[in-house]
Amino acid sequence: MKVLAIICHPDDMELTCGGTLLKYKKAGHDVTVCNVANGNMGHYSIMPEELRAIRRKEAQKACDVAGFKSVTADIDDLTINSANMEHVRKLVRIIREEKPDLIITHHPNDYCSDHRETERLVFKASFDATVPHFMPEAGEAVDLAPLYYADCDWGVNMIPTEYVDITDEMDTKEKMMACHESQVVWLREHDGYDVIVEQRKQAAARGTQCGVKYAEGFTPCLASGRLRTYRLLP
Repeated sequence: MKVLAIICHPDDMELTCGGTLLKYKKAGHDVTVCNVANGNMGHYSIMPEELRAIRRKEAQKACDVAGFKSVTADIDDLTINSANMEHVRKLVRIIREEKPDLIITHHPNDYCSDHRETERLVFKASFDATVPHFMPEAGEAVDLAPLYYADCDWGVNMIPTEYVDITDEMDTKEKMMACHESQVVWLREHDGYDVIVEQRKQAAARGTQCGVKYAEGFTPCLASGRLRTYRLLP
């Protein structure tokens, strides 16, 4: 199976579904992570163009730890717009290249406008990629992929309907997050927020809900054509 996680910023994958992607990889599935945004606004002192390059390297390093393929749509922070057809076309190209059997993205209720626009963009682009006469230069049309929504920040306004036990993946999930040094240091120094500690807390909370030590929670996109008769999560 080919799994494509289309997540907004570098480091969002680790927070929302990194453990689950590790389980897919361990089971022999192919995993690609697409960052829609380039993360260029995620710092007080590092200027956007320099930060863009830093965060791309950090995202690649984290994916190298896990053995994932890393790609980017390279859209500037705060500008993601699901109604922007150039943004749609960027994702259609990536989806047709990767030919996913399953897509994971942000939950519609997530806290950040870029995250919410990413979810809408993924829903549209993954459908548009199935239409043969739309962007034929981007390759053959693909099948409509099932879509799963990952957890929100601290689980606010998101009740999982499916859980994945990531107890054995938790340490590697933290190693992946530590690769995003620009964000880990910035959040710790300026916000007093240790993202590595906090992601373990959230995984522990979801684990308590389903009877394991650490877990990640998901909900499926309940739309015609997206549903399957079998479990897709590991």
